[in-house]
Amino acid sequence: MSFESLGLSAPVLQAVAEKGYTTPTPIQEKAIPIVLMGRDVLGCAQTGTGKTAGFVLPMIDILSQGRAKARMPRSLILEPTRELAAQVAENFETYGKHNKLNMALLIGGVSFPDQERALERGVDVLIATPGRLLDHFERGGILLNDVKILVIDEADRMLDMGFIPDVERIVSTLPPLRQTLFFSATMPPEIKRLADRFLSNPKEVTVSPPASASANIVQGLIVVPEDDKRDALLALIKSQEVKNAIVFCNRKRDVATLHTTLKKHGLNAGALHGDMSQPARTETLEKFKAGDIQILVASDVAARGLDVQDMSHVFNYDVPFSPEDYVHRIGRTGRAGKTGHSFTLAAPFEGGLIEAIEKLIGTSIPRVEIPGLETATLEAGDGRRRGRGGRGGRPVGRSGGGAGDKPRGPRREPREHREPRPEKLVEPQAAAEAPRDVPREPRPERAPRERRPERVHAPRDHAPRDHAPREQRAERNQERRPEQRRDRDDGGAAPKGLGDHVPAFLARPSR
Repeated sequence: MSFESLGLSAPVLQAVAEKGYTTPTPIQEKAIPIVLMGRDVLGCAQTGTGKTAGFVLPMIDILSQGRAKARMPRSLILEPTRELAAQVAENFETYGKHNKLNMALLIGGVSFPDQERALERGVDVLIATPGRLLDHFERGGILLNDVKILVIDEADRMLDMGFIPDVERIVSTLPPLRQTLFFSATMPPEIKRLADRFLSNPKEVTVSPPASASANIVQGLIVVPEDDKRDALLALIKSQEVKNAIVFCNRKRDVATLHTTLKKHGLNAGALHGDMSQPARTETLEKFKAGDIQILVASDVAARGLDVQDMSHVFNYDVPFSPEDYVHRIGRTGRAGKTGHSFTLAAPFEGGLIEAIEKLIGTSIPRVEIPGLETATLEAGDGRRRGRGGRGGRPVGRSGGGAGDKPRGPRREPREHREPRPEKLVEPQAAAEAPRDVPREPRPERAPRERRPERVHAPRDHAPRDHAPREQRAERNQERRPEQRRDRDDGGAAPKGLGDHVPAFLARPSR
């Protein structure tokens, strides 16, 4: 099947042909005709299979008819991260270059005035992260009454990052008559229930088992002690033909530490995590896509939607806490039908996380040994999620819990199973030598305390109350005031200032 058979317009087909695509992917083949019909779609497919083009291409055709108003976008696309939002914006610019559509990108790290000016011009396609969109909405800079198409991309990631309350608030401001599209690589039950609330009679499009790894990715698992992970990663990079690669870490501080280590060993490496400023993140991604950076050490901000041409390798320096994140991480390679490689470094106490991943993807990850390094064995998991432990990443306490778990002492047996304690025996000689209780002498009685004499308060002298009428009291007070004023002054001296004399110029009548 070709793109011409999907019902797309000539300008869109021309842009797709200039991009070099001739055959649609399975998710595009099934989703594009349904979106063009105006129905709600619940799409689930492997990462790297072209979900973005599955809703971008038909949206361009639908929005080609009509005109946007100031501060009232016609369509809205919600993305969990800035990088994924910027990538969707690039796809709109690529596929919509032959259509006259205005697009605005609302993400953090960019000044408000520039985004407000873009909204004032009128926006056909608005791509935003939930937090920045609500900031503009609360300031009154945007109205969502005219949104005809809503796209929620990577809905499971929205759930993991805590964006669901913001998404629910945003959806409550949209008109009820709209077209809603859900696209994600995984579809947990929570997102399924959320989709039932937002979607109206949706058409479910599933082209592969949910949360399955692509067959084009060659996977490998290396189990080594925690302290040997760094040496194992360096050995893998040197032994593999790495064209470009992403090394994923669970924590931001580990990203910075590992980035410094790789640069010390002469590798062309860069770092990407959420604490970096937006200009620095954008510059790092552009250098990585252009080939100026060979190895990118990143947190999970790069695990969703990041599309780099011909990425050869993905290294999981830390086993992800969520099994779904593993699918998204390794999905950065093996895209567009090409072969990719992924290697995961696991410590023995991370056996529970590996079990959860293998249960999700439905297959066992092949074990790989590195010459010269000790191979460890995974410990059986107990169903609990754990991060790396205390010092050196080792588990803390008996249970191997993560940092913050208190070390446990030896387990005490139940009371009914304990042996009775032996009674203390006292030797006869020791009993004889023990000091006996000597009666204390009675304390002498204290003399009774003398009682203090009661304090007698002298009665206060009150002036007799004047029962004269109010007018008479006022007259007497008026007569008494000059005397009191003279008594307060310096010895009855004449008053200072003008006194009783009024100058002639003050007595002159006014005109």
